[in-house]
Amino acid sequence: MNDSHSKPLKDQNALVTGSSSGIGAAIARKLAQHGAAVCVNYRSSADCADDVVRSIVAEGGHAFAAGADVSDESAVQGLFSECVARFGRLDIVVANAGIQRDAPLEQMTLEQWRAVIDVNLTGYFLSAREALRLFAKQEINPALSRAAGKIIFISSVHELIPWAGHANYAAAKGGIMQLTKSMAQEVASRRIRVNAIAPGAIRTDINRQAWEGPDALSKLLKLIPYNRIGEVDDVAEAAAWLASDAADYVVGTTLFVDGGMVLYPGFASGG
Repeated sequence: MNDSHSKPLKDQNALVTGSSSGIGAAIARKLAQHGAAVCVNYRSSADCADDVVRSIVAEGGHAFAAGADVSDESAVQGLFSECVARFGRLDIVVANAGIQRDAPLEQMTLEQWRAVIDVNLTGYFLSAREALRLFAKQEINPALSRAAGKIIFISSVHELIPWAGHANYAAAKGGIMQLTKSMAQEVASRRIRVNAIAPGAIRTDINRQAWEGPDALSKLLKLIPYNRIGEVDDVAEAAAWLASDAADYVVGTTLFVDGGMVLYPGFASGG
């Protein structure tokens, strides 16, 4: 098989924030399987990030781990500097790092609000801004990619679906939707592609209580027309495609990977 087909991201370099576990780790591994060298970013889980790096290297890929809090401007700048020092250039930036601090709105503290907005929205802005500054200085190399750079935001179905008890999280994801579109509109003429992926219910440790056990799973599946919970590889495959030239004409959109969750299944029988 032609290497450009089996390894469509060959010789490209990627940064995935929050990639020591869950969806981020799956994306890091998938980009590496498609040929990219990957920076595995973590905030506090150095051992988990090292495990992801080892799994990539064991499959013949290239990766390193780098710690940084994406809500800290200087830390993000340092992270990008480390990537450039290691790789020479970056071609793909996936902003994935996210947290939850759930509470009913009248009980939500300012700290809970700010923590989620700072990581889940401001962290995306800081990562994207550094990516844009870097991409703007790089020449397009057609042997690598038709784009000067690719930015992928990991959003959520909650950029569309309201989520009572999680207003800070939903507000951040709604912000990501407009950040994606506004940024894409601003930089598309420079051949920088900005898109987002909105996962639905994905089987990860962080939401284990929502799917572990038959009762919990049955309740969850009522929200998913496709009648299965998503796996991290469902999102990772979408990210690898968006990062590749196969998606070169995809600009400023959100790709929903949700088994139909945003189809409002409660109305399937006419409401």
